Amino acid sequence: MQQVPRSRETAVVTTRWAPSPRSVGQARHLLAATLNDWGLAGLAEPAVLVISELMTNAVVHGRVPGRRVETRVIRLAGGVRIEVHDANGKRPEMRQPSEDDEWGRGLALVQELTRGCWGVNTRQGVGKLVWAQLTTDGTHPR
Repeated sequence: MQQVPRSRETAVVTTRWAPSPRSVGQARHLLAATLNDWGLAGLAEPAVLVISELMTNAVVHGRVPGRRVETRVIRLAGGVRIEVHDANGKRPEMRQPSEDDEWGRGLALVQELTRGCWGVNTRQGVGKLVWAQLTTDGTHPR
């Protein structure tokens, strides 16, 4: 894991992760600690779920041999933007799983937790970034 130091004054925390399931848990813990440092601990529960889903997608579906996954956590006025970057250009798709399906609910959960404030963008170089925003008052950040 490579990380930019975080503090109350830091507005962006960027970290590069090995594309492994272990990194998902590490990203959750780092995000919770960062939100606490920023005085946004009230966003920790939904934000940790969001980063868990986005990181899992990047590790499972966006994995490219020899490439790391990057997260950026950006402090916003009254909220946070979570970005997960991977080197695979294939865009994630929201699915309609059946009741018996064990997979396919992650983006629906992100949609619900962010009130639809998430998306996918191309990025400079190869791959994509998937982002999501949360606010302390539940509105869409500007």
